Amino acid sequence: MDKVLQLEGVSRRFGGLQALQDVSLSVGSGEILGLIGPNGAGKTTLVNVITGVHRASAGRVLFEGRDITRLAPYQTARIGLARTFQIVQPFPELSVLDNVAAAALFSKSGTSPAQARDAAAAHLQFVGLEKQASQPAASLTLAMRKRLELAKAMAMQPRLLFLDEVNAGLNSAEIEHAMLLIRQLAERGITIVLIEHLMKVVMNVCSRVVVLQNGALVADGSPQEVVNNPRVVEAYLGKKYAQLAAREGAA
Repeated sequence: MDKVLQLEGVSRRFGGLQALQDVSLSVGSGEILGLIGPNGAGKTTLVNVITGVHRASAGRVLFEGRDITRLAPYQTARIGLARTFQIVQPFPELSVLDNVAAAALFSKSGTSPAQARDAAAAHLQFVGLEKQASQPAASLTLAMRKRLELAKAMAMQPRLLFLDEVNAGLNSAEIEHAMLLIRQLAERGITIVLIEHLMKVVMNVCSRVVVLQNGALVADGSPQEVVNNPRVVEAYLGKKYAQLAAREGAA
């Protein structure tokens, strides 16, 4: 399996706080990698370092073999890295369609507004928001705003997509729909890193899981291996939750 992303000894400090400690891992082409850990473990910080929001204090980030450690966010976005955000903030007064078209315009130079809107319409159809295309984004429910966020990320034409808590606040039916969309994205050849607290999603969607604790990588393996890892059980899941997660994965 080709390596899309490689982290080599990545660390990040904020003053006296060591947010990431010597993180090394690789992500293979076509993987759905789950990134889990307690609140404050460094998950979002790690994505911020990879995508250029924060610069690594030490180590290197390689994307498709290219050193991107010092690139700015707009530069990483244009070479094929995209992300969703845990707190969804669309342009509220713009239509749903124009929110996605703005991302399409940004992602590739030379794209016309008409081409961007055509692409946006296709992405909205994929996430099931075609009927809301002309509505202002502010009118959408939380579940719809999550799908809009996904459509905006797809408009960036990513090869590697970070999904940050895309299921937070959704009900069971909405979560099932989100899992279906994630699998369909992977089938399109997009490599996915999924930051997730819901172990049902991790167990059923991810091909591999890595665990952060206090900014350090403490586990890396299949979902079943991770939920049976004593260190992960102690630091994050707890015995009862680990048993429940294992049953959900087998369901």
